[in-house]
Amino acid sequence: MSACVILNPYASRWEAGKRRDEVALALAGAGIEHVLKISEAPGHATRLAAEARLQGHTPIIAAGGDGTIGEVLNGLWAPDEEPPIGPFGVIPLGTANDFVKNLGLPNDLASAAAAIREGRTRRVDLGQVNDWIFANNSAVGLEPVVTIFNMRMVRLRGVIRYLVAALQAIHSKPEWTMEIQWDSGDYEGPASLVSVGNGAVTGGLFRMAPAADPADGLLTFVFGYAPTRRKMLSLLPRTISGTFVQDPVIQQHHTTKLTIRTTPATPLQADGELRATDLELATYQILPGRLELIAP
Repeated sequence: MSACVILNPYASRWEAGKRRDEVALALAGAGIEHVLKISEAPGHATRLAAEARLQGHTPIIAAGGDGTIGEVLNGLWAPDEEPPIGPFGVIPLGTANDFVKNLGLPNDLASAAAAIREGRTRRVDLGQVNDWIFANNSAVGLEPVVTIFNMRMVRLRGVIRYLVAALQAIHSKPEWTMEIQWDSGDYEGPASLVSVGNGAVTGGLFRMAPAADPADGLLTFVFGYAPTRRKMLSLLPRTISGTFVQDPVIQQHHTTKLTIRTTPATPLQADGELRATDLELATYQILPGRLELIAP
C-alpha cells in the first residue's frame, strides 16, 4: 500500500499550502508512491489519519507543523492496541517545527523525503493529556495564554511572533492556584505555569523543559510562580537557554504521571495548539516508546 501524506495548508500561516507542489516533487524525486490528502479545517487531519490507517496506508506522513503532527497522531492513536503508532514520517512545513528540531529530523523537503524513502525508524515516547496525544509539549497556565495571543496576531510571522506573544501574556499577568501531584511529590499554592515536555524546546525558541528526553520513558515538567511582571520578564530571556530552571522560584521534575487542578480554570495547549480554554483538571501520562518514527 502506498504512503499517505496529510498536508495542512494553514501551517506557517498558509505558507504550507503554497508548497504543495514542492512536497509532491520531493516525494516523487525520492521514488515514494503516495496519495496526498489536504486537511480543510481544524480536526480534519485527525479524521484523514484515521481513514488512512484503516485503509492500510504505510507510512503515514504529516506535512505541516507541530499542530499538524499532533492532529495526525491522534487519528492514528488506538489506545487498546499495544503495537506502536507507525511507521510515521514528518515533512516539516511549520513555523517552529519544534518536534523536528528536538528529534534531529531533516528540516528541508528533499532530505525529509530521502529519510522517508530510506525507511529507518526509531521508537520514541508520546505524551497524553486527558484524552489528547501530544508529541512534543503541553502546558497549562501562562504558556497557553501565550498561545492565545499568538493566535490573534495576523501581521508578524516566524518565531518572533511567539516572543511578542510571550511579552503580551506577561503583561496580562494571569495567576492561578494549583494542586500538582507527580510520582515523587506534590505542591499546592500559587503558580504561573506548568510546562510539560516530551521534548526540550517549544515555540521555536524556548527551552521550557530543558532536561526532557523523548526516549527516556518519562515526562519532564517545569512549574513555578513569578509574583510580579518584573520577575516574569527577568525569567523570559533565560527560557531561551533553559537556565531559568536554576531560579529558586522554578522547579523541574521527571515523572510518568502528573495531575494538575487549577483555580480559576486555565487554558491548555498541546503541540502549540489550544485544546481547551477553561480546564480545571489536567491529567498527564507518558506513553513510552509508542511512536515508530521514521528518522535518519
